[in-house]
Amino acid sequence: MVLVILASLTLMSEATQGSARFGQLYSVLLIINVLGLLTLAGLIGWNLFRLLAQVRRRMAGARLTVRMVTMFVVLALTPVLVVYYFSLQFLHRGIDSWFDVRVEKALDDSLELSRTALGVRMRELLKQTEVLAGELAVVPEDTAAATLEDARLLSGASELTLMTSKGQPIASSSVDPMAIVPNRPDDAILLQVRQSHNYIGLDPIGDAGLHVRVVARVPDAASGTEIRMLQGLFPVPERMGTLADTVQSAYAQYRELAYLRKPLKTSFTLTLSLVLLLSILTAVWAAFHSARRMVSPLRDVVQGTQAVAGGDYATRLPPSGQDELGFLVESFNEMTRKLARAQHETRQSQQQVEGQRRYLEAVLARLSSGVVTLDHEHRLFTANMAAAQILRVDLESEAGKTLNAISETYPNLQPLTETACAHLDESTGDWREQVILFGAGGRQVLVCRGTPLPGSDHPQPGHVIVFDDLTELIQAQRNAAWSEVARRLAHEIKNPLTPIQLSAERLRHKYLDKLQAADAAGLDRLTRTIVHQVEGMKEMVNAFSDYARNPPTAPKLVDLNELINDVLALYAAEGPDHAIRLHLDPELPPVEADPARLRQVLHNLVKNALEASSGSQPELAVATRCVRESAGRYIEVRITDGGVGFSEAILEHAFEPYATTKPGGTGLGLAIVKKIVEEHGGVVWAENNSQSGATVIIRLPVLATPTRHNVATPRREAV
Repeated sequence: MVLVILASLTLMSEATQGSARFGQLYSVLLIINVLGLLTLAGLIGWNLFRLLAQVRRRMAGARLTVRMVTMFVVLALTPVLVVYYFSLQFLHRGIDSWFDVRVEKALDDSLELSRTALGVRMRELLKQTEVLAGELAVVPEDTAAATLEDARLLSGASELTLMTSKGQPIASSSVDPMAIVPNRPDDAILLQVRQSHNYIGLDPIGDAGLHVRVVARVPDAASGTEIRMLQGLFPVPERMGTLADTVQSAYAQYRELAYLRKPLKTSFTLTLSLVLLLSILTAVWAAFHSARRMVSPLRDVVQGTQAVAGGDYATRLPPSGQDELGFLVESFNEMTRKLARAQHETRQSQQQVEGQRRYLEAVLARLSSGVVTLDHEHRLFTANMAAAQILRVDLESEAGKTLNAISETYPNLQPLTETACAHLDESTGDWREQVILFGAGGRQVLVCRGTPLPGSDHPQPGHVIVFDDLTELIQAQRNAAWSEVARRLAHEIKNPLTPIQLSAERLRHKYLDKLQAADAAGLDRLTRTIVHQVEGMKEMVNAFSDYARNPPTAPKLVDLNELINDVLALYAAEGPDHAIRLHLDPELPPVEADPARLRQVLHNLVKNALEASSGSQPELAVATRCVRESAGRYIEVRITDGGVGFSEAILEHAFEPYATTKPGGTGLGLAIVKKIVEEHGGVVWAENNSQSGATVIIRLPVLATPTRHNVATPRREAV
């Protein structure tokens, strides 16, 4: 493009040498500039399109390239436009200076002077030729040649010819002895002379130069004779001809330039504008090229930085020289090498930490104790599986919440959270306390221990809390104690009952017939009372025996729905006024249990529910369903009565021995139910209904092997 611009400038300077040269070069100059303009415009358009596409895609370095291109273009345009303006002014004024009024006047005067001088000479030659033609009128034709020779020598003519009106020579005399045929005038000249108008003019004669041609009519010697003409060719002096030619040529060129004055201005302005446009486009293209080369290392650095930000520490940039940008690239490569090395070391440390974390998780997951960690704001950080099972809460979903927020979601955990927060706020260090929770499954006894977490720079460090569920242990101890009490009571009470009953029967048999009627009636009443009371005490002793002993079970697959229907059929036959509603799941899976023991459980619960229902028509609802918990699948049996429900004092101890509100009740029915359910790996608890009555819920594992006090199953019993 630089060569195109230089060529255009050269052609423009050449075109100023003349209008003919300008006309020859104008088309070539215009084509070259237009081709260069289109080429540069295409290159700039393509670069601009690429740059805008990079800006839209937010590519690295695109906006910096735009700023640098703009700066380069502004820096290039400012001096070019200034030069263009003054060049245009100089060009117009220079062209205007060519057409000075004084120069034009001088050329006109010179031309007029040359014409006047030549006209005087030509008039003299015309008069001289006319005089000679008059002399030839009386000269015979045979002597006319000699007369012409003498006249030529005297007049200084180069040729004198006497000819007819049709231009045929009669006699001739020429300075050139080799000339055979004299120079003949044009037919127009002959016609003019025949019309009695003599001719004089300037004509170039071959290589002889410029001559004055004079053709005059020879006067008629007698009427009726043929018209004759005399032609004289007189050479113009060389000096006069040269000056006349110079003046004529200069005047013609000046008039031609004057005629092309406005086209020259327009053409030069257009050419200069094209050169300006080519210069601007070249500068813009150079700005794109330079900006791209300067921004390329920075773009590489930005892309490398983005790659490093994305985690690719193996990024290396190609070297870009020994300047400041090259130093920047080398510094970036050194930084990435250090980052890659640090990342490798960090990964090794993370692998070690991850291994230790997995080890601790494995240990905590297999602990039977619940373990939770809290931050300094009492927010739950981590919890093991045992903690979720003991508290019966999905602690993973509660991670990040404070203890108070968790207690709002699960109100039964409020005693635990209040106790923990009290110790954490006091910062008493290690602490230990027993907490009792009440939930849907009954009463839970937890032993909690807490300690601050080491290695924290915060004024209030985090804490770890470890708790164990002692509910089963305490219940087992109570069961063992009650079993021992029941066994001893059965042994101590049952031994004297038989002699008392036998003695009362013997007294009645021996003295009833011997006494008077009034005394006999009194004896009969007293002995019957003794016998009835003894039989009642025997029933109580038998209940103690049932609670204290652990009879062997005979487990097999049992359809619980069928067993419930069998038991309820007996009560429906005994009391037609009983209102029993069944909601049995037809898809209920079988359970592995002792049907006789489960039948005893159902009898006790149905009997208690019917007795607790108020009104003349007791109401009873029995429902079954299959539920799924984290520990597995369970069959749930719900027996609901329409009575007044359990009192708050009894509900907490409903399944303990001697917990009863019925007159004459032993308080062992629900205790035996709980014992049998636990023998089958299940749980049982009681709830008061929202309006009236109570519900006893039993959960038995699906296809579980009956065990005694299975601690792996979820505990939801009343203690």
